[in-house]
Amino acid sequence: MAPPFVKRYLIALERHKWAGLLGFALVSGLSAIAAALQSPPPDSYQARGILTYSTPPDTFSATGAALQQQGQTATKEILLSENVLDLTSERLATKQIDLKPKEILSDARVSVESPLIESDSKDKAKPTSFKAVVSYQDTNPEQATTVTNALMDSMVEQSRQFNTQQLDRIVQNLNQILPKVDQELRQAEQNLEQYVKKEGTAIQTAESGSLLSALTSNQAQQRQIRLELAGIDAQIVSLESRLGLSPDEAYTSSALSADPIIADLRVKIYSAEQQKLLLSNSLRPDHPAMVELQNQLNAFDRLLQARVNEVIGGGNAQPLPASASIRQASSLDPARQTLAGNLVALQTQRDALRQQFGNLAQAEQELRQDYASVPNKQLEQQRFQQQVTLKQTYYDQIQARLADAKLAQEEAVGSLVVVQPAQTEQLPAKGLSSLVILLVGSGVGLLVGAGLVLLLGSLDSTFYTLEDLQAALRQEEVPVLGILPLLPDEDDHLPVLDGDSSVYLEFYERLRSSLRRVGGSKALKVVLITSPLSEEGKSVTAYNLAIASARAGKRTLLIEANLRAPSGSSALKLAIDPESITEPLRYYGNLGDCIRLVPNVENLYVVPSAGPQRHAAAILESSEMRRLLEDARGRFDLAILDTPSLSRCNDALLLEPYTDGLVLVTRPGYSEEALLNETVQEFIASDQIRFLGAVINGAEISVPVPEFLAAEDAEEADLPDQAEDKRQPLRTAP
Repeated sequence: MAPPFVKRYLIALERHKWAGLLGFALVSGLSAIAAALQSPPPDSYQARGILTYSTPPDTFSATGAALQQQGQTATKEILLSENVLDLTSERLATKQIDLKPKEILSDARVSVESPLIESDSKDKAKPTSFKAVVSYQDTNPEQATTVTNALMDSMVEQSRQFNTQQLDRIVQNLNQILPKVDQELRQAEQNLEQYVKKEGTAIQTAESGSLLSALTSNQAQQRQIRLELAGIDAQIVSLESRLGLSPDEAYTSSALSADPIIADLRVKIYSAEQQKLLLSNSLRPDHPAMVELQNQLNAFDRLLQARVNEVIGGGNAQPLPASASIRQASSLDPARQTLAGNLVALQTQRDALRQQFGNLAQAEQELRQDYASVPNKQLEQQRFQQQVTLKQTYYDQIQARLADAKLAQEEAVGSLVVVQPAQTEQLPAKGLSSLVILLVGSGVGLLVGAGLVLLLGSLDSTFYTLEDLQAALRQEEVPVLGILPLLPDEDDHLPVLDGDSSVYLEFYERLRSSLRRVGGSKALKVVLITSPLSEEGKSVTAYNLAIASARAGKRTLLIEANLRAPSGSSALKLAIDPESITEPLRYYGNLGDCIRLVPNVENLYVVPSAGPQRHAAAILESSEMRRLLEDARGRFDLAILDTPSLSRCNDALLLEPYTDGLVLVTRPGYSEEALLNETVQEFIASDQIRFLGAVINGAEISVPVPEFLAAEDAEEADLPDQAEDKRQPLRTAP
């Protein structure tokens, strides 16, 4: 089976073949005229010259040598750059030749053969020579030669200018970098200088050995002080054991014993106590003399305490709290007073040595820290020195590179040289022959004719293939209840299924099953069948669906509700009641007369149409028609209404409220896209119309042949006329 696109094109070709032939003839005729009017091409000349790399000259600068090698990378785009074309145009203008750069570029050609590495017979690599072939085509041979030579001279000059510009950019870049590098060098030198000022003395001291000598001397002094402290501690212990006093107590006792006021007060206190002791034997304590003596003692004690505070109040000694203890502490004899003075002097000397020892220990710790930090300071100084060295080296390199680049500017030369001046030759005449023009015109004519056919086919809104019609229904989300083949045409009546053995019966059985599934749990009793346009096969579908339902054992009624056309019941061999046309209401009111039994199909009944009628809508809306539909719903398993097409009238919509649903019949080659989409959208948007789905009638599908029919065809092969008659019902429309 051919693809859908091929089918559509063949159908369009059949309908619009004259437009395609006209397009082909028109283009072919124009190509024939163009071939006849073609003039011979003029003579053309081509000048060719060759460029190659020049041998690098002896240079004193490394930058110039490297740039010379870099310049040997010419490409077609570089050789035909805008600068080359502008320079060539200026050169030609001096020779009275007016050619714009775009005109030169249109006729100039450059073929570049880059240097490659080849291998000789001894497997040794050798480079091939670079060659650039420059050519220019013109009708004037002298002008072609002049333009080619001017092009090559401009390319050589462009190469020299390219090298010069490269050197200028290098010098400019170095001049921009040099101040920054100089600033970095000065900053590195300043950092080194500041660090040397800060840590240089410590590093030099460590490197000269002075720091280590100071540390050794400090340790020796600490050892000497420890020895002296040990001797002083021994003397203090001896004096404490002899005096029975600590150094602080010895200081207090020595100070009190040496004070004359304390000695005088001590004598007065002693004298008053003796008097009180003598009088206590004869006098009571409350006697005035006893009270007077006690007051004197209290006054002397207060004076003694005050004097003691004056003597030892600012020192480190601890005063004795009671007067008796003060008198005892202040009564040292001269020998013990000397020993107490020695003890106090030793204590003072020990405190001084301990303070000196602590200072030496702290100094030792600082010396050790300085000695431990010396390696880090040396490394830091080396790092600053390395930075200065690196910056200095970078600065010297840039200075050397700048001097080398400036020297290279003086030595700048081009990388290309002309090895072969322009040589002119005449080109053979070129042009399209008349035969080629005719062939090309014919091919274009075929394409134009095919395009016209496709264009006209796309403008036709009719669905010509089954696939297009299915796609349109699928796009509108319309369920396809069945796809029916085209039945063989009958001369005088509708094509209907002629018996139980008909090969087309299976398709209508599928349609009936689809209607049962659409109805769901509630069986469809009254179904209305219509179509958007006439001749889409709605009546054929209604008749044969009724026959399929009756042959399935269902009591079926077919109502011809198309009162605008004559009845087609003659296809079922039913006679028409003549009075039905003249008195249609009485006809539909008498149910016994209008419902007719089909003689050749069991369970099938038909209500033939009373048409054509002038007031068809009024008859369909009458109470007689309503009673007929109500009676059909109660007496029959299935009632099918065959109604007019929707494009002709709205009779189907008048009867739809009395039915269980509406089925829309379509047909390839007849159904139109705009009308079908409008009808479907109207049904879907309406809440009052129950749209069951669509049926595709007259489709180009294969019809299976039963085995017994195939056997009969084989047996009757000797009777071609009869065999053809028997196979005739199997034929489908193309």
